[in-house]
Amino acid sequence: MNGKANSDRSSGTPEARDTARLLLEIEAIHCRPDNPYIFTSGRASPVYIDCRKIISFPEARAKIMAHALKSIDKAIGWNKIDVVAGGETAGIPFAAFLAALAKKPMIYVRKQPKGFGRMAQIEGELKPGKRVLLVEDLATDGGSKLVFIEALRKAEAKVSDCFVIFHYGIFPQSIEMLAATGVKLHALATWWDALEAAEKHKYFDAKGLSETRAFLEAPEQWSASHGGRPPTSRPTLGR
Repeated sequence: MNGKANSDRSSGTPEARDTARLLLEIEAIHCRPDNPYIFTSGRASPVYIDCRKIISFPEARAKIMAHALKSIDKAIGWNKIDVVAGGETAGIPFAAFLAALAKKPMIYVRKQPKGFGRMAQIEGELKPGKRVLLVEDLATDGGSKLVFIEALRKAEAKVSDCFVIFHYGIFPQSIEMLAATGVKLHALATWWDALEAAEKHKYFDAKGLSETRAFLEAPEQWSASHGGRPPTSRPTLGR
């Protein structure tokens, strides 16, 4: 696939391109085609991303969060968001950064109620009827988002949008699963943006580029031929 085809698959926004470049610059993105990563879902992948690294790089963090603030305003509109919610644990710092920039209240949602005290699953103040934006660091197949959405709706919040810094962009079920619950997934960047940036700024060698491209084109097939296990059908197996 040539560069133009890669570009067609990426989001094409300046924010996405710069976010992908910054993630590569701080080494949040890793490429290891000869020794694939095996995810909790069982899938094998030549690439891995650790969005948590963003919190340790102030300059990159400031730029990425500014891009996120702008992207959310364009896609949803901050005037349509009352509260920003972070999903435990990786979504919490990003929700906090965004809430501070947008001057919005912030809460966070546990994966399950804590086993003592108030048995709370949601921390912070959330009044019924509030429009909540769920924030996470990334989305693969989208399964874990359902846990947070269910908890928020049980608290009578209105949840129609979920925002992530990075979306794999290769598993259709991540969008379909959330859409089935009435939630739209928004992302700052995808693997297609990362591949485009890696090629443009020479972060991956030729093999890294070709193997990553092959994985993005057919992730399940690439995984199966590189030691991966078929993912189960359980809805909460991945992120």
